[in-house]
Amino acid sequence: MREFIKGTRYFLVGVRLSSTGKITVLADTMEGITIDECVEIHRHLEKVLGQEAGDYEIQVSSPGLDMPFGVIEQYFKNEGKTVVVTDNEGQKYNGVLKNVTKGGFELETEVKTSGKKKEKKDLSFNFDQVKSTKVHIKI
Repeated sequence: MREFIKGTRYFLVGVRLSSTGKITVLADTMEGITIDECVEIHRHLEKVLGQEAGDYEIQVSSPGLDMPFGVIEQYFKNEGKTVVVTDNEGQKYNGVLKNVTKGGFELETEVKTSGKKKEKKDLSFNFDQVKSTKVHIKI
């Protein structure tokens, strides 16, 4: 799978194999993956598996907005968007994802100062300090 994706605009978010033979592939692009692109990846997997493909149920999809980020590419893709970060101690932070690097990122948050005033503050996170990050979905 990695060989197929290498050099394309796709990035692999995750692969799961269930005990019942269901293969779930989560893939994306920086602009979002289309159904046709999911079909292309599905067909590639069927080709690689050959006759064994009939033994598996193969599902290819995007990771979905409600799932935590699984790979660094998702951080780059969502830079500038509001996210919820949960650190390793369970503390949650809401803010705008900024300055993503291979080692971590910044989160622009609003903190209350004296009275009702709010002030913007940048918090820095290394990836090893983060339990999960998700896009903040507003309804």
